[in-house]
Amino acid sequence: MLPVKQAEELILSLVQPFESDRHSETIPLESCLQRILAADVTSHLDFPHWDNSAMDGYAVRFEDVKSCSAENPSILEIVEEIPAGYQPQKTVQSGQAARILTGSVMPSGADTIVIQEETRREGEQILILKPPSESQAFVRHRGAFYRSGTPLLPAGLRLQAPEIAVLAAAQCTQVQVFRRPRVAILSTGSELVTPGQPLQPGQIVDSNQYALAALITQMGAEALLLGIVPDRPDDLKQAIAQALSIADVVLSSGGVSVGDYDYVDRILAELGAKIHIRAVAVKPGKPLTFATFEGQESQIKTLYFGLPGNPVSALVTFWRFVEPAIRKLSGLTKGWEPTFIKATTKQELRSDGKRESYRWGQLQLMDGEYEFAIAPGSHSSGNLINLAGTNCLGMIPVGQTHVLAGETIQVLQVSAP
Repeated sequence: MLPVKQAEELILSLVQPFESDRHSETIPLESCLQRILAADVTSHLDFPHWDNSAMDGYAVRFEDVKSCSAENPSILEIVEEIPAGYQPQKTVQSGQAARILTGSVMPSGADTIVIQEETRREGEQILILKPPSESQAFVRHRGAFYRSGTPLLPAGLRLQAPEIAVLAAAQCTQVQVFRRPRVAILSTGSELVTPGQPLQPGQIVDSNQYALAALITQMGAEALLLGIVPDRPDDLKQAIAQALSIADVVLSSGGVSVGDYDYVDRILAELGAKIHIRAVAVKPGKPLTFATFEGQESQIKTLYFGLPGNPVSALVTFWRFVEPAIRKLSGLTKGWEPTFIKATTKQELRSDGKRESYRWGQLQLMDGEYEFAIAPGSHSSGNLINLAGTNCLGMIPVGQTHVLAGETIQVLQVSAP
């Protein structure tokens, strides 16, 4: 069995991220949410596009107002009003001012904004009651935020609301993004039935396919559900071959242990896989298979994860090993590694100490500190019932048999707390 960290490093070292020239597509801006940029973005625009006012007030010449006070105000003639979207028509001369609103274009001649709270208007004159702190006060200069032609957004960035706002402002209506990774899912086992079938004695409802598909969709990849494959080598070989022909990543659950009907590793070898991992020192989830298939020029074409069949084991191994691999494959330049957080456990945790062990539960932020609360009930790898509400996995290291309540542990975050 490989140690967990060694297994993680081996898997991620073999993941070859998508390349922009082979794995990208151009889509409309409105379809970009959660997609990953495949090329650096630049803009032909400066930000701001022109010198403009950061506040409602009056555009003035600093020399005219630098020495004023409430007792001795500067009295200026208002020569123009400049609302948003209006191009100023006049040049502000000495002794003059222009009424201006936030975001409006600075008029020629003016170099400073006096906010309206520090003025008093009398007809067509404005009294400046307090001098600005400096010349250029409250002026946003053209190109101060961004200069046209320089990098705006880097490739490998996940596009969320702020990035989409930037793209819209830069008039990028078509965006080059990496295509979504295609992940094929199949469940193995003659005992499995779909949720809509009546249960017969000895049968089990296949929940793994639905849980894995939900996780894959949630992370922005494309889930390809291939159904249930019975424990017959020929059927399994055909199903895996089909999956390899259509997917970047293949996930199977079940059939990777050492039972009489566990055929996955043998079939992978027959299909030309290079098997890198057959078991990991993790609990739950020890019988994990990881293999790769090569394409042209000896490049890895497909990643294969044979997950345990027990529902909790399947999800734990997905969160710990598969999700980071898919994120790296998708073209993300950072943020694909597993996210561990230090937290105080509210309950005592126990383990046999032989493998790195995970207990599922909830992570909460209390008074600025993270707390881990273990899910109540049995922590059997076959008990998915108390997985409901799980947003993290509390980790007990190898060699440690118990953790006292109130002690600090490492917690793998699997969703937002």
